[in-house]
Amino acid sequence: MLKSICIYCGSSTGTSKVHAETMQLLAREMINENIALVYGGGKVGLMGVLADEMIRLGGEVTGIIPKDLMEKEVAHEELTRLYIVKDMHERKAMMSDLADGFIAAPGGIGTMEELFETSAWSQLGLHDKPIGILNVDGFYDSLISLINHLAKEGFAQESYADSLIVESDPKELLRRLRIAATPAEKPVKAPGRFLI
Repeated sequence: MLKSICIYCGSSTGTSKVHAETMQLLAREMINENIALVYGGGKVGLMGVLADEMIRLGGEVTGIIPKDLMEKEVAHEELTRLYIVKDMHERKAMMSDLADGFIAAPGGIGTMEELFETSAWSQLGLHDKPIGILNVDGFYDSLISLINHLAKEGFAQESYADSLIVESDPKELLRRLRIAATPAEKPVKAPGRFLI
């Protein structure tokens, strides 16, 4: 079940208006799908755009922010829940625990680090939650090429590269994440035969 999604995104809005517009669209689609937001707890940049739209539409928003980033990322005070934690490690672990899936939207080095750590945890079998990349206006094209290059060179499994769900449309990305988050039905075992 996909009841909540952790979204990694920038504490800046970037240079193109399309990024903020896409975050607002993502928020609307999450509301339509009754999916709660888990994110970094900031009020600035794309984080703030996403949280503001979720709140405006009556959605559930949980923020997790380290105490030393309270001023830099300007903690959002109108969330459903805001957890203040001691450091980035605790933040990322809590975000992961509270979410049923992940989306990396446009962002900077911090967003890339969060995406790669979540992906590494998946490869190590620490979670089996789906990971999506919101490839707004080709933002992640170069990163996707790099991941495919790592697989081609034998430094990442091809199954890992294939497991990342890449879409430019928020609605389609959520649809595919929901499918990936649905546990496959276990085959019914036929009764065993006993030799007497």
